[in-house]
Amino acid sequence: MSDENRPGDGLPPKRELPPERAVPRGQEPPRQEPPGQEPPAAAAATAAGKGDGGGAKLTGRQRLAQAVWPPRVTRAQLIVALLLFVLGLGLAIQVRSTSENSALRGARREDLVRILDELDNRTKRLEEEKRKLDGQRTELESSSDQAEEARKQTREKEAQLGVLAGTVAAEGPGIHMKINDRTGAADADTLLDTVQELRAAGAEAMEINGVRVVASTHFTDSGGRVSVDGHRIEQPYRFEVIGKPADLEPALNIPGGVVQTLKNKQATVEVTRSGKITVDALRQVKRPDYARSSSQ
Repeated sequence: MSDENRPGDGLPPKRELPPERAVPRGQEPPRQEPPGQEPPAAAAATAAGKGDGGGAKLTGRQRLAQAVWPPRVTRAQLIVALLLFVLGLGLAIQVRSTSENSALRGARREDLVRILDELDNRTKRLEEEKRKLDGQRTELESSSDQAEEARKQTREKEAQLGVLAGTVAAEGPGIHMKINDRTGAADADTLLDTVQELRAAGAEAMEINGVRVVASTHFTDSGGRVSVDGHRIEQPYRFEVIGKPADLEPALNIPGGVVQTLKNKQATVEVTRSGKITVDALRQVKRPDYARSSSQ
């Protein structure tokens, strides 16, 4: 008995396994797979069959279509897309509004300089008027006889208001303007625009074909002719305007102004400066029916 199998060592006897039989090549038994698991070759065949739609192989275009559609969009992506759309729409509207509403787009450099000069002249006129009012207040406050100073300023103010109201004649430097129109372009709206341009340029007194122009003057078209405050006037239309000639003439000749508009409609306009213009057409003072001075 060998030493390994001697009794009394407390170890069980070692059993020898029978030798494996040699199996000829090509006759190996099939490998047993765990339950529920397919062999690798069968799984690969099944996957290929499913991917190819039962044997049909997908083209590159079909694979791209399957990847793109149906779209997989998250909520965050939708919010960002909406914000970008709103921002782009606002920018487009702003650019279009700026390009369409710019009256000076395409104007020449000389025209822009003339417009700037006119704005500067208006600013200077307003500053001059402010200085006059400040001086009158100072004289009234510092005068020893404030009652007499107040009466003096009242008379001066009355004369100024009489010129504006058309109740007194006026003379001074200004311009003559004559409009000849054979096509009917110089209608009531055009004459009203002319008066507004002259007022904005500093016109202090004005008459058209012997009719005094005041704050309440209105123009109407009747029977192919123009009426001013109910008085029908004939062509040519003659404007007598008192004001600073250096401000009045450029105001009529600005790009898109009265002169250019009338010339584009085949009308002729003549504007000449003069050192003395007389506006002697008067208006009757009409007492208001309801309005009364608050000092009475």
